[in-house]
Amino acid sequence: MKLSDSIKYVKGIGEARAKLFAKLGIFTVQDMLFHLPRSLEDRSEVKAIADLIDGETVCVRAALAQGVKTYRTRGRVTVTQTFVSDGANIMKVTWFNAPYIANTLKSGGEFTFYGRAIYRGQVFEMINPVTESESGIKKTGRLLPVYPSTAGLGQTNLRNAVENILDNLEEFPKDIIPNSLAAENNLLPLFPALKNLHCPQSADAFEAARQRLAFEELLVLQTGIRIMGEERKNYSATPIKNVKCIAEFAKALPFELTKAQKRVINEISADLTKTTPMNRLVQGDVGSGKTMVAAAAMYAAANSGYQAILMAPTEILAMQHFKNLKKLFSSFGFETVLLSGGMSAKEKRESISKIKSGEAKIIVGTHALISEGVEFSNPALVITDEQHRFGVRQRTTLTEKGLGAHTLVMTATPIPRTLSLILYGDLDISVIDELPPGRKPIETYTANEKMRKRVFDFVANKIHQGRQVYIICPLIEESEALIAKSAIEYAENLKKTALKNFRIEVLHGRIKAAQRKEIMDKFTAGEIDILVSTTVIEVGVDVANASVMLIENAERFGLSQLHQLRGRIGRGEYESYCIMFSEGGKIAEERMKIMCDTNDGFKISEKDLELRGPGEFFGVRQHGLPELKVANLSLDMQLLSHAKDAAEKLLSADPKLNLPENQLLKNKIHSRFSEVSENGILN
Repeated sequence: MKLSDSIKYVKGIGEARAKLFAKLGIFTVQDMLFHLPRSLEDRSEVKAIADLIDGETVCVRAALAQGVKTYRTRGRVTVTQTFVSDGANIMKVTWFNAPYIANTLKSGGEFTFYGRAIYRGQVFEMINPVTESESGIKKTGRLLPVYPSTAGLGQTNLRNAVENILDNLEEFPKDIIPNSLAAENNLLPLFPALKNLHCPQSADAFEAARQRLAFEELLVLQTGIRIMGEERKNYSATPIKNVKCIAEFAKALPFELTKAQKRVINEISADLTKTTPMNRLVQGDVGSGKTMVAAAAMYAAANSGYQAILMAPTEILAMQHFKNLKKLFSSFGFETVLLSGGMSAKEKRESISKIKSGEAKIIVGTHALISEGVEFSNPALVITDEQHRFGVRQRTTLTEKGLGAHTLVMTATPIPRTLSLILYGDLDISVIDELPPGRKPIETYTANEKMRKRVFDFVANKIHQGRQVYIICPLIEESEALIAKSAIEYAENLKKTALKNFRIEVLHGRIKAAQRKEIMDKFTAGEIDILVSTTVIEVGVDVANASVMLIENAERFGLSQLHQLRGRIGRGEYESYCIMFSEGGKIAEERMKIMCDTNDGFKISEKDLELRGPGEFFGVRQHGLPELKVANLSLDMQLLSHAKDAAEKLLSADPKLNLPENQLLKNKIHSRFSEVSENGILN
């Protein structure tokens, strides 16, 4: 069996089942080898029946103590039942709808039963345990890997596929880490590490193998980020000499900037005066005033005769920025234009013409700004807002259009410092860690189904007082695969039942841009009482009169996303309330408690990283950087430090990774960073 062979040729898979493997991104033998387990299930401990603890999941080795009885209930459920003995004590074993188990038990002798032991009726009982005879132990008495899976593809299918591959493999995947680097960091060779992950002999062997693969991921990430940073040194930027004019801009504002805003503006100003392109990330909590910081930098560029560009991820956010900046900059005499996909052809032509001629000094838009035919006159500053919504290619294309323009990226997703260093190791980081005075904390509560009438009565009361309400659903339409509230069906139901006397509209990503804008304009104007929406309103929507937010199936959202959603209210003078309907276990309860206890986005993001890990934190892939499948940044900080040192050492000795021993690593980085490196330093 070769690494490039199709997965369908592996024993037990075939054409039909291969389609299920494809859903997991597994098309070849090599894909299966690198489909790594997410955890271990310990079936190695075998206990005597006398030592069992109520509720524990464990292995018991025992023989039949009596015959096997099979019968059907009135509900047409097949029940197979027997008692087994380990020579000293008896345990009851029951299977539902598994009549075939009787054939397994006919062979006699000892069996291993793996399942949850429950004490009832003076005896321990296991229901639907995994059962194996002593002659064919494969599923019990050892550590078993647990893989990410999909509907129709069980753990047994995945384990069998891997074992068949390992038994019949004729070639091994090549190790991309140079031998000297592996020796310095005491790393296992690649193939033994893969074997220890798929067929672990001990928990320690599994962890050593996991660390080997995690180190490789972090090394690729760190080396790629540093190469990107070096690549930017090849550019030069137009220095904006007169940054002192920002003081005039600040003086003209109808409010005082916070100390944090002033500090960050000073950091940006220092960058703008240099010929080396600024490459700065500004992160700040919801409502901390990032847009005004960006506007100050845009003013400095426009005041010196240059163009300043702001790209937003959605039409709604771009339109809001356009309205605010147009109003702000008109008093200074600067032309502000908008360019987005939802505009008419005539409007687009007018905007593109003003951008090309240089008449427009302040330019706001969506990804339409990077479309073919858009030419800038003399850009000096490129800003991307909520930049994690853009892929690297989009951000890079905009920067290239601006030639050597200074780059500022902003996010309202508070990112833990550790994760910032990983994701943005090539950026300088500024943090706006202060909210403007007078901003009231949002009262946050959790609720369950029993409280629904009470909550809806509260919503009705607030609407009668003149307020407006957001209701957030995780889905657009009902899904058979997920039990979660959908925006469309939910709104229809509201119109017929609990809140039928109010004006209700639905907003989601599949609605055309022009219609979304129309709905948001109506909501802003107070013509809609309740806006039922998906997370399309997560960033940028600013309606001061909206003071209540209900979030359905809150357990389905990450903490940072919940915090972003909550930030859409509390924008005005009214007391605001966020109510989260949640049905979940212990972790869901813990997460909801954090939301109720604090409004501090940075504390929330640290907890989110700890509870969910970086892979789910906000989708590392959205940042255009390689996804971390093995490394866990909340656990592997020391490993990260070693990978960082190794990357620096490698690039110091071989800046372009041209030495023969670095070729495989170079190829890997090239493929993982293909969006940014196809015309870059690695070619």
